[in-house]
Amino acid sequence: MLTDLSPVIAASTRWLLLAFPPAAGPLDHALAEAQASHAATIAAALRYPTALDAELLNLLGPGGSARLDSVTGADAHPLEGADAWRTSVDETVVSWAACLLADAELAVVAAACLAATDHGAHTVGEARRLTIPSPRDHRAAPLLRHPDLLGPIAGLHRETLHALLGAAPAES
Repeated sequence: MLTDLSPVIAASTRWLLLAFPPAAGPLDHALAEAQASHAATIAAALRYPTALDAELLNLLGPGGSARLDSVTGADAHPLEGADAWRTSVDETVVSWAACLLADAELAVVAAACLAATDHGAHTVGEARRLTIPSPRDHRAAPLLRHPDLLGPIAGLHRETLHALLGAAPAES
């Protein structure tokens, strides 16, 4: 993975974990963080598929979390630890990650599409916690994996992700 995407991946993962907290306990937090990180990594690699795209991201910046905070209501009651890291959040990456967390089949398609990027197919390894989540993974991250709760965030850029992947939208 190009390290140029690391700040966006880390900030997007952090935003997801703050907006959709894991179950209590260090193991649950670690499992939820792995799932969110896999989703953010795949989403970032698809959003910025070439080295040039990553360089343009570094030059122009990702845009920050303002709209995401507004959609979740976090702008009315700022989330704990609101500081500079929020400027590294990419709205589209978070939205696409939410789509992948809510739909394991879509995550499989997205992971397979990584081979067409400069980052390669092994960017996140197997990402089994994302693509084949176990009951334990779901228990660790009940909010992070809940399609209805993720819906408003996933809906921001779902159509673009489906068009990119050539995936048919899930039936509502």
